[in-house]
Amino acid sequence: MFTDITGIILAGGKSTRMGQNKSFLKINNETIIERTLSLMNRNFKDVILITNSPKEYNFLNIPIFEDIIRGKGPLSGIHSGLVNSPSEKNFIVSCDIPLIDSGIIKFITNYPSEDLIKISRADGYIQQLCGVYSKKVIPLICEIFDSGQNETVRIEDQKKRKCEVLSVVKRANGKIIEIETEYPGYRKHSFVNMNRAEDYSFVLEIVDSYSQMGD
Repeated sequence: MFTDITGIILAGGKSTRMGQNKSFLKINNETIIERTLSLMNRNFKDVILITNSPKEYNFLNIPIFEDIIRGKGPLSGIHSGLVNSPSEKNFIVSCDIPLIDSGIIKFITNYPSEDLIKISRADGYIQQLCGVYSKKVIPLICEIFDSGQNETVRIEDQKKRKCEVLSVVKRANGKIIEIETEYPGYRKHSFVNMNRAEDYSFVLEIVDSYSQMGD
């Protein structure tokens, strides 16, 4: 367990494409937010939650904070998490990537790099909502907020995307880990993002396949 790194869970999405709060969908009779919290509690001494609907999550009995600056999507959540965190280093994870496991968390966290951001590339995309973020990037985030721009960013061979989180990664010269090839325990679809009903069904299929393999 990491005692000097805070686990930060982002649960700020509006779930408009899902049609219901995806945090409360169930996998093996456990809600996704409970599943994510259990995972983070196994790896980090301190865990906090960032959401703009705090009353919905009071039952979790952990510190909950809202966005300080709203309207900037996941970057608002990252900013609030870093500001409210008690530690300099933090592991941030979005609750809509429910197949992340402890092996991935430990691999990214322990990756031999002193970069201010450590995230990975998987399934053809940079997975910016699962990785280590230093409090030292807060000024970079504020610069993006102050600019009022949603920048189009290209990092290496990543497709150009309008994404403020990737803008922070680029400005901080963050480390992009090629986790599919560097981590021997990597399982395909570990970073699947659950936004729509068909994504949820796909996640359930994958979890069922794990069960059949005895995992």
